Amino acid sequence: MARQVPATKSGVRGSRTGRPIMALLDLLGRRWTLRIVWELRDGALTSRALRTACDEASPTILQTRLTELREAGFVELTEDGYGLTALGRELFATFTPLQRFAERWSKQDRS
Repeated sequence: MARQVPATKSGVRGSRTGRPIMALLDLLGRRWTLRIVWELRDGALTSRALRTACDEASPTILQTRLTELREAGFVELTEDGYGLTALGRELFATFTPLQRFAERWSKQDRS
């Protein structure tokens, strides 16, 4: 069973080491998590559109990763589908190594 990362108003809290950044890296390091964030960077997607974008992910894995991201406060369910929260957008916009890694990983998956 996947370990859940709870969120606070200031971001992710808790990890095995007690460091928030470690909890964040643990969450983003899971397969498909970073790909989901990358796909949601431009706006909300329905479940079907997200499954199509992450075509190699099983529906169970995709739902598990979305649940983890929602519980961590990075993804929310809107009327348009799943989208990044303000915290998720801020993290992605300000942490450029995350953007470069996500882009490179996304391109490799599609080839």
